[in-house]
Amino acid sequence: MDSRSAPHRTAIPVREAQRRIATHVPIGLAAEHVPLADAWGRRLARDVCADQPIPHFRRSGVDGYAVRASDTAGAASGRPAELDVTESIACGQVPQAPIGAGQAARIMTGAPLPEGADAVIMLEQTDAWGVPAADALAAGRVRVGKPAAPGDNVTPAGREAAPGERLLAAGTRVGAGAIAVLAALGHARVAVWRRPRVAVLATGAELLPVAAPSPLAPGRIRDSNSAMLAALARSAGADAELLGPLDDRLDHVLPVVLEALAGGRYDAVLTSGGVSVGDYDVMTELLRHWDGVRLFDKVQMRPGSVTSVGVRDGRLLFALSGNPSACLVGFELLVRPALQQMQGEPAPGPDHRRHDEPPAQAVLEGAPIPGIAFERYVRGRLRLEGGRAYARPAGGNKSSDLISLREAQCLIVVPPGGEGVRPGDLVEVHPIEGALWTP
Repeated sequence: MDSRSAPHRTAIPVREAQRRIATHVPIGLAAEHVPLADAWGRRLARDVCADQPIPHFRRSGVDGYAVRASDTAGAASGRPAELDVTESIACGQVPQAPIGAGQAARIMTGAPLPEGADAVIMLEQTDAWGVPAADALAAGRVRVGKPAAPGDNVTPAGREAAPGERLLAAGTRVGAGAIAVLAALGHARVAVWRRPRVAVLATGAELLPVAAPSPLAPGRIRDSNSAMLAALARSAGADAELLGPLDDRLDHVLPVVLEALAGGRYDAVLTSGGVSVGDYDVMTELLRHWDGVRLFDKVQMRPGSVTSVGVRDGRLLFALSGNPSACLVGFELLVRPALQQMQGEPAPGPDHRRHDEPPAQAVLEGAPIPGIAFERYVRGRLRLEGGRAYARPAGGNKSSDLISLREAQCLIVVPPGGEGVRPGDLVEVHPIEGALWTP
């Protein structure tokens, strides 16, 4: 391709790029049922409702004695109420008889209350004529040294949830707490949104497989972007398959991309490299001449402004920059939200964050970061001190830098306009979900 004939590119804001992508992404691809143990981290495809009251029986909140509160009225340490002990009720046991006037039942935490009882006296507030209070059943009677009020230490049926009440909404990300709720409701299998399947490939005559032996020939490098993109896709909940690297020739790349988009095996295709205006930028040429729809070919961000996205047969093609940092930024801002939307997460809001994600801010440390006409996303490290987050640039910030990616835990957002940010300023940070936290 002759770079002098390259068409004019109109840069659009990041939010507009996300909006255009979101219009072509379903909120949830398809539901599938997985074992409860495999549901962690997935998003629910269906509402989960209580099928009965929770708890479904009145239960004791402490170890002690189930009583009628009226039988303890006026009780004091010097003038205890004396009650007949009728039985001992353990968790999982059913009371054998109701509690009548002047009676009590020994009861354990979580056990069902017998009929007639409306309160539970803590074990520590009783005694049993020279034997341990826990053995009052053997003594046949128990003394209560404090009055009880109706409802004391009793969890009523339905206190946590009523029948039919929605406990987990569709789209909820399943964490440990949700796992507990699902287990309690008997959901051995859970309806979740299917994981997206993405194809990943890199273009460039200079690229070699990861397993290429050293020393490398001059001008040749191993394909690191594909491995990074696959890891990022998996961190976003997707399954990734590597199809490259491929030579930067249209007759090599076009059939692979079109087959991946049309075959039904993948929900999206991620490429890196070939999106600038050079003589060998094959993805730019592909998006100019293919039979799909080009959504945009330039974004108001640095690095990665030449990131391009198209759609064909209802599947998205993300053409990311070949520069490692720009590739990472393009994924975090444009690909990750789309993959998460495919799993039931709403599209990003006007500030490009998820609807349930609070803004993240940190105090800038280190050197000033100059601003430019476009919004900048600078790789950064995070630390916490005194309840406050601090961010500093991570290594060199040229988009071609590779090694400093190992330190990147977030993207420091520098607003457009040229003023930049200085140490001590409160800056927006975009955590990199695929990064591992290191202090």
